[in-house]
Amino acid sequence: DTSLAEVNSFSPSMPISPSSMINQYKFEDEPELRDLFVTVDDPESHITAIETFITYRVVTKTSRGEFDSSEYEVRRRYQDFLWLKSKLEEAHPTLIIPPLPEKFIMKGMVERFSDEFIETRRKALHKFLNRIADHPTLTFNEDFKIFLTAQAWELSSHKKQGPGLLSRMGQTVRAVASSVRGGVKNRPEMFTEMNDYMETFSQKINILDKIAHRIYKEEREYFNEMKEYGPIHTLWSASEEDIADSLKGVASCIDKCCKATEKRMAGLSENLLPILHEYVLYSEILMGVLKRRDQIQGELDSKVDALANKKTEKELFSEEIGKLEDKVECANNALKADWDRWKQNMQCDMRSTFTNVAENNLRYYEECLATWESFLASQTVDLHVEEDSEDRP
Repeated sequence: DTSLAEVNSFSPSMPISPSSMINQYKFEDEPELRDLFVTVDDPESHITAIETFITYRVVTKTSRGEFDSSEYEVRRRYQDFLWLKSKLEEAHPTLIIPPLPEKFIMKGMVERFSDEFIETRRKALHKFLNRIADHPTLTFNEDFKIFLTAQAWELSSHKKQGPGLLSRMGQTVRAVASSVRGGVKNRPEMFTEMNDYMETFSQKINILDKIAHRIYKEEREYFNEMKEYGPIHTLWSASEEDIADSLKGVASCIDKCCKATEKRMAGLSENLLPILHEYVLYSEILMGVLKRRDQIQGELDSKVDALANKKTEKELFSEEIGKLEDKVECANNALKADWDRWKQNMQCDMRSTFTNVAENNLRYYEECLATWESFLASQTVDLHVEEDSEDRP
């Protein structure tokens, strides 16, 4: 895999901005490889006697041979996305399935069914499907194909079919779960390190998420106060003829800074908050994936222990152990590959997000500083003019 540094070394003329490097990296490596493009848009409200819900249009364009057509358009509601996620988890228990937005994402910040809520969810659902489409294994999942192509009644019929792989093997897995809780005896060191990494990552990303929400809340309170602060100077200027122009100038500066603050808040709510919260959800998903890997390992360990205590049926046990060893090896290899891919994506996302926030902050403070400096310069000129007029005989 080509690193960002290597990409930069191949392109001497490339801008040195980290965000530019990331855009260049994606532009060079992705488009030629992709043969499946998914878009989520056009939210639509549905009101029935029982419930009110939103559906989203899912448009798929592909050049893959296994699809009967090159373009599909279907409508899906949130529950359909939940179904797809559960089917992916059942079929691929040790792959990292992208997170869905929670049922009430950003609860307390926006109202359900408001335009802001619906747009926030639409973006999250769009990202969810595109992360699956870009995944080397999940993108070929049969349930994913059905989700993208089936009409509503076909999908409904498919959802009523029997339980998936994970449900069928769930009883066996739960039977050994108690032994797994105490720790797996033969867990490879790599997965112990993954577990330690995720515990630390989960703690840090949750703290960042809470701080970011607090910053956004304080920024909104500041913005609301600024909206009241400017007009007061305009009203004051009406009763102070001598300093009316200065007061109007202050009001104008506050208004410009207020607009800049609003733009900065939009940057936080659209870029920083969703990314941080997505990785909060990712941390929960990864801890679940590691537990499922341990459960498969625990099933193998319990069979090995049973074989050691059995004097008969050794051939039968040996055959089962062989199958479980293959299963553990497949689970380990799947998780290893997905882990490396997830870490690389996470690092790129975090680098891009924090660089974007830093650049937005710089633009914000530069804009506010320029506004007030311009005002001060105009006041200095006025003072000099007044002083010169007073010095004349």
